[in-house]
Amino acid sequence: MVTLAEVAQHAGVSASTVSYVLSGKRSISVNTRQRVERSIRELGYHPNAGARALASSRSNIIALMIPLRTDMYVPVMMEIAIAVATTARTHGYDVLLLTGEEGPDTVRRVAGSGLADGMILMDVELDDERLPLLRETDRPAVLIGLPADTTGLTCVDLDFKATGALCVEHLAKRGHRDIAVIGEAPAVYERHTGFAERTLDGLRGRARELGLRLLHRPCEGGYDAMAVTLARILDERPGTTGFVVQNESAVEPLLALLRQQGRAVPEDVSVVAICPEQVAVQASVRLTSVAVPAQEMGRLAVEQLVAKLDGRGGDEVLLIAPELTVRASSGPAPVQ
Repeated sequence: MVTLAEVAQHAGVSASTVSYVLSGKRSISVNTRQRVERSIRELGYHPNAGARALASSRSNIIALMIPLRTDMYVPVMMEIAIAVATTARTHGYDVLLLTGEEGPDTVRRVAGSGLADGMILMDVELDDERLPLLRETDRPAVLIGLPADTTGLTCVDLDFKATGALCVEHLAKRGHRDIAVIGEAPAVYERHTGFAERTLDGLRGRARELGLRLLHRPCEGGYDAMAVTLARILDERPGTTGFVVQNESAVEPLLALLRQQGRAVPEDVSVVAICPEQVAVQASVRLTSVAVPAQEMGRLAVEQLVAKLDGRGGDEVLLIAPELTVRASSGPAPVQ
């Protein structure tokens, strides 16, 4: 195993200079820093994590808290997690993944133990019970999600309210007057999960402004649940010609059921989805969609947290503007 002394000898500097380059505690000239970094790469030097933590009072670890629930679309959560881990690594941090549903206890354990220098929290609820502890601790944190009150917090998210409004506007411009929203599983709304509630707020608000009729029905996803949900929608609103889907597991069952009923997409009904790009382009009908920018959300969260750890960042809310891509699933409303 390569030692710090060997790196110093290879770079032609003192061991303390190598230590300062690694810790960033003192200003080192650009040429010297580059020489040391080149020696580190060439020799394959990896600082001992324990020694580094003792020396700097830093663990160089970021805690990522993802409560993995059965009613959430796990591939999106994992895509965000991978982006967090990849970006963290470029800044010299490793990621500690916490997947339990301990809520405030997890925040308390991380903040009190020194396990991690900072925290990134996902699956944020409007009145998230973890937030009071975050506001009390001096451990920097970033939320991927938006609670009702963002005071004293740093948040990164897709602007889901604007996303909902954008989907309604797209269908309205094509003459659709009756729109049905197929939402997440009921438990997601019962928890008042931020992204789902904000999307619904945007959908309803814009529909009211445009004078459209909008019906929202949660759905567990899967063929059987989607069949029940679709039957209920068409029974209550038989004139429905536009669907907005915010439930990845309901996308393909919906398209299959519409085909079985002889409803052509987009000639008879239009479908707009809020989902990952991969889901939209691989569906049996390529979906008009607003993409969930999972990688950008993960990257921005890490960059915000690193800035706070370096004393450069304050509390702020970063909302990513939605972009709607028109594909084969949306068209003019049929003439009644």
